[in-house]
Amino acid sequence: MDFNSFLTSLGTSFVIFVVLMFLFTWLSRRPGNHLVYYPNRILRGMDPYEGLRASRNPFAWIREALVSTEADVIRMSGVDSAVYFVFLTTVLGILVLAGLVLLPLLLPVAATARGVIKANNSTSEGSFDDLDKLSMGHVEQKSPRLWAFVIATYWVSFVTYYLLWKAYKHVSDLRAAALMSPDVKNEQFAVVVRDIPPAPEGQTIKEQVDSYFKAIYPDTFYRSMVVTDNKQVNKIYEELEGYRKKLARAEAIYAESKGTGNPEGTRPTTKTGFLGLIGEKVDAIEYYDEKIKELIPKLVAEQKVTLKDRQQPAAIIFLNNRVTAAAASQSLHDTMVDTWTVLDASEPRQLLWTNLPINFYTRRIRQYVIYFIVFLTIFFYMIPIGFISALTTLDNLKKLLPFLKPVVDQKTIKTVLEAYLPQLALIIFLALLPKFLLFLSKAEGIASESHAQRAASGKYFYFSVLNVFIGVTVGNTLFTTLKRIEKDPNSLVPLLAESIPGSATFFLTFVALKFFVGYGLELSRIVPLIIFHLKKKYLCKTEAELKEAWAPGDLGYATRIPADMLILTIVLCYSVIAPLIIPFGIIYYGLGWVVLRNQVLKVYVPSYESYGKIWPHIYVRIMASLILYQATMLGYFSAKEFIYTPVLIPLLVLSFIFVLVCRKKFYRFFQCTALEVASRELKETPNMQVVFRSFIPPSLSSEKADEDQFEDALSHVV
Repeated sequence: MDFNSFLTSLGTSFVIFVVLMFLFTWLSRRPGNHLVYYPNRILRGMDPYEGLRASRNPFAWIREALVSTEADVIRMSGVDSAVYFVFLTTVLGILVLAGLVLLPLLLPVAATARGVIKANNSTSEGSFDDLDKLSMGHVEQKSPRLWAFVIATYWVSFVTYYLLWKAYKHVSDLRAAALMSPDVKNEQFAVVVRDIPPAPEGQTIKEQVDSYFKAIYPDTFYRSMVVTDNKQVNKIYEELEGYRKKLARAEAIYAESKGTGNPEGTRPTTKTGFLGLIGEKVDAIEYYDEKIKELIPKLVAEQKVTLKDRQQPAAIIFLNNRVTAAAASQSLHDTMVDTWTVLDASEPRQLLWTNLPINFYTRRIRQYVIYFIVFLTIFFYMIPIGFISALTTLDNLKKLLPFLKPVVDQKTIKTVLEAYLPQLALIIFLALLPKFLLFLSKAEGIASESHAQRAASGKYFYFSVLNVFIGVTVGNTLFTTLKRIEKDPNSLVPLLAESIPGSATFFLTFVALKFFVGYGLELSRIVPLIIFHLKKKYLCKTEAELKEAWAPGDLGYATRIPADMLILTIVLCYSVIAPLIIPFGIIYYGLGWVVLRNQVLKVYVPSYESYGKIWPHIYVRIMASLILYQATMLGYFSAKEFIYTPVLIPLLVLSFIFVLVCRKKFYRFFQCTALEVASRELKETPNMQVVFRSFIPPSLSSEKADEDQFEDALSHVV
């Protein structure tokens, strides 16, 4: 990519962001769009502008985001959202402090060097001369000037250690403050029990569970809820709910048809066959009403059968003291670790009920199988990503598809394609993966949605680093270096170090495209807005359907955090080699902080709350990026034939020691609740009946206050 193509990419991306920002300002002020731009506030019963100052200034949302506090974020979107902003702030701090030293230190050193840049040392494959002269590639082999880059490598590492330590302590304090809250949190009075051994003859699983935990916790045991196989009852429940929605829709259509010209209205009709498309034509309201009346007794009967005959070797235990519950979740209850496994309960909405009965050894086997599948996924994805990176260069496209040559040789088209084609191909390719990784994570037997999201996030991060960063870096020179690797397999490691500078402008453009276009689309919410209005006009007839149409969803940690981590990995690894990438990283995280602050306060609604459990996973990924950066610099200094390269080895050792120290000091509190935190006084005595009922799955929940039908699986105090 030449300098003009780079400026075209950067300039058009900036223009797109500005256009989208002004579009957001205009659209968000229209009352008909408030459901798309302020759903978080509306769901909380707040006016869209409550507490905000109305202004015609198109940048007013930026001021509102900047003046908001961490307490505002926690109040509107929970602790997990606040922890995500700790991550953004920490990374932004790392890059700002790195830039303050690296830019004034390294740019003059590189620019005044007299080295001749080889093709494989160019930051842009030999065509971006101005950038080459400001990079480490411009410094000659064995030059004493390389000491400046050694100092810079140490500076970035120590800044990262310091800010991560502060962040870990801060997040620990946030988690403690949330967990010691005087407000009653239902999950703090429950524990999950897995790996229940077979019940003795003459006892049900419920009776076995009750007797076991009453003996251990005689004063605080309240009752138990045995997990059941709900496949059949869920099917009936979903069918019933489907007919209720259809009935509400039919009634709304009928009410809408009553007008001045037709006061009696027109009763809607439907067909009794597949999807209402075939079969006998009947009155829709009467038909749905009859179906509901048929399904209700069927559901009640199936609930009784499920609770009595489909009990599983897992249960929820309710204790009337949260200190006891916290102690139980971190205690060994049996002499064998594969029976009576007790862990802290997640929020009821988080529990993956079908995973709870999976036994200890099956979970272990599944975990190893899933890891192997993920390994294969990463390995086999690396091949197409490498080829995509190589194929989407214009020279290779012209070789492979000669008929395109007259088109791509036109100056305007060539400039646009060079600016966007490889980056867009990569972004689209990556969009296909996250759901598959989340499915694999849940298949491991994980007990909660938040844990599954964290596991999927980790898999996606390592996939992104191995395939995007390493794959694209090597892929840029794939066609020219394949023969070299074939002749000398040992050249693979130095090849990576030599290939890194050649990918600098690709990643500069990739980062710019992500923050300008990506955050512009995030802020403007054009796609959700169009979908909402189409659904509202043509599909929605009831309030429930309308609410589903504008439901904003959550922040999407499983994909958002790995995407942010990929940018961090790229910027860290190039921070010393091509320091000009640092300002782009700062803009990415700074702009992301402002845009997402607005979205968290006004748009996104969290689907769960884990009280910061995601932070240790974020921390480990940041450290993985730092270690990769240090290893990359070690390899690149070796490629530069710098005889003092071994002075960087202590950095790798320090990083592993730092990870170990942080794990020993902080991690345990993120696995379970500290008793000192749980012992804080509540402002009211918890209503254990309410706590208990909050965990009953919707398909088993009784519409009546009487719970006698749950006697078989939901125990009572005796």
